[in-house]
Amino acid sequence: MATKDELKNLKIPKHVAIIMDGNGRWATGKGKSRQYGHKTGSKTLETICDDAYSLGIQYMTVYAFSTENWIRPAKEVHYLMHLLRHYLKDSIKKSKKDNIRIRVIGNVQGLDNDIIEKIQTLESSSSTNTGLNLQIALNYGGRNEIIRSIKKIYHDIENNQLHIEDVNEELFNHYLDTQDIPDPDLLIRTSGEWRISNFLLWQLAYTEFYFIDKHWPDFTHTDLIQAIKYYNSKHRRYGGLVNEA
Repeated sequence: MATKDELKNLKIPKHVAIIMDGNGRWATGKGKSRQYGHKTGSKTLETICDDAYSLGIQYMTVYAFSTENWIRPAKEVHYLMHLLRHYLKDSIKKSKKDNIRIRVIGNVQGLDNDIIEKIQTLESSSSTNTGLNLQIALNYGGRNEIIRSIKKIYHDIENNQLHIEDVNEELFNHYLDTQDIPDPDLLIRTSGEWRISNFLLWQLAYTEFYFIDKHWPDFTHTDLIQAIKYYNSKHRRYGGLVNEA
């Protein structure tokens, strides 16, 4: 556990992205169903959101369901959608109580209509909250996001709302799902995997990566502090040089 003095001297990342990996493996390792792991993982997310905001983190983006997750067994996908429905409904009250603004990124139109309606209600009801900004990636894939963004740019060029000469990195950012959200400073992935799995491919260009062997349901406040300490140990040069003296 970090002391108050240690926390005071830490530079807190503005935006932390998390790949919440290992729910199913955590549960099967305990002789329980994968569904139990996902349910426990959703509780861990609630706790870490509270911890993140108390530390001064302003934005947190979590990978909840990828475009590739549809190939999982139908029973598991069905349960994940069931859990998602309850999570979105419960989050309306919780986001108001905890002052959290929640936004969903990803190909939302690929989800069931009732889920889309719940997302719209949650985003609208939490839009004026001024605490933690929580982005939940649902039916999300980094490649899919980039392709969708290119199609939107092409549409605007075709309709004379945009000229090809105007297209640059800054403009492209405005066509992404994360258009008004700063790029992550720190990415955390649990469960011992060392890859980003098609998550925020554009946005992670200069992000620091932190991998931990623990499965997501076991991730704690102390683990979050350790990740932030790791972030503090890095010199962020963005392709340039820093004075090492």
